[in-house]
Amino acid sequence: MSAQQDIRICEDAAALAQQTTDIFVRLAQESVAARGRFTVALAGGSTPKAAYAMLVSAAYRDRVPWQQTHFFWGDERHVPPDHEDSNYHMAYEAMLSKVPIPVAHIYRIAAEKEAQQAADEYEATLRTAFQLEAGALPRFDLVLLGMGPDGHTASLFPGTPAVHESKRLVAAPWVEKFSTFRITLTPPVLCNAAYVVFAAGGADKTETLQHVLQGPYQPDLYPSQTVKPTHGTLLWLVDKAAARLLS
Repeated sequence: MSAQQDIRICEDAAALAQQTTDIFVRLAQESVAARGRFTVALAGGSTPKAAYAMLVSAAYRDRVPWQQTHFFWGDERHVPPDHEDSNYHMAYEAMLSKVPIPVAHIYRIAAEKEAQQAADEYEATLRTAFQLEAGALPRFDLVLLGMGPDGHTASLFPGTPAVHESKRLVAAPWVEKFSTFRITLTPPVLCNAAYVVFAAGGADKTETLQHVLQGPYQPDLYPSQTVKPTHGTLLWLVDKAAARLLS
């Protein structure tokens, strides 16, 4: 079964964050009711940060089953956890430090270590947390993703071998653009999620978004195209500025 794809156009960045927050709460409640836990892979970026802040606000915090929620990351910069560029650090400051989450339910990427070691260890973490048999993939209830103006998502950047990774759960690509390693979930893991939400806003993404959603399949140019859930839902939340060229 191929992915159901939905494109939802929001007024602005605030509306993007609001929609992301509402989906997070709904899926958390549904997942806990059905299976007793909610697994989510978090993203970096401004829209997720705004959503995390919203989730711990008075309007939402009592609606989230924090005790049954398990937090993972779609990717991480190759920096220590207290570094300002760390995706973990951002999520911790904006959300995780403000609500009652069991420490054992926060699965950060140990990006202060050598990059390949960090990737190997996170792959082992996923196998344990999801009780995976050999060859099996984790199935996240929700994966949050963004898209860069260059078409990258998570840390799958144009022209990097990680875009075509098919065996590993976690990769440690060298990103020439930033002269650094990154640690990232791979396309098979992202595509095995039950629900994937892309949040993409801003006029700097207008042309790329048109190519990704309505152009030919060119994953080496636009890695975001690799994310097509095999048996799940794909939702693009885009603002009017980003969606201007969509037909």
